[in-house]
Amino acid sequence: MSTTPEDPATDDPAEGSPVTAPADDDAADSAPDLPEDVAALSYEAARDQLVEVVRRLESGQGGLEESIALWERGEMLARRCQQWLDGARQKLDEAVQARR
Repeated sequence: MSTTPEDPATDDPAEGSPVTAPADDDAADSAPDLPEDVAALSYEAARDQLVEVVRRLESGQGGLEESIALWERGEMLARRCQQWLDGARQKLDEAVQARR
């Protein structure tokens, strides 16, 4: 199901791409229900890949199987982004509580 991206330098979000792991080594451990490649993504990398998935889905150029694979990948990427945001909120709440 490999397609040629419009920009050959752009990674294919449906295939996953090697990305530098987040600075927090426990970040991948906090996402046990996600594939290893998604769990290792930083917030910014997951968000960027999600934006690309949405762009490709909205273009309507892919077939049904590709669209389903992209949708599933997008769901995982969105979940990873939410995990990062939830973690950031928790750290912020802890910092506020520590100042009281």
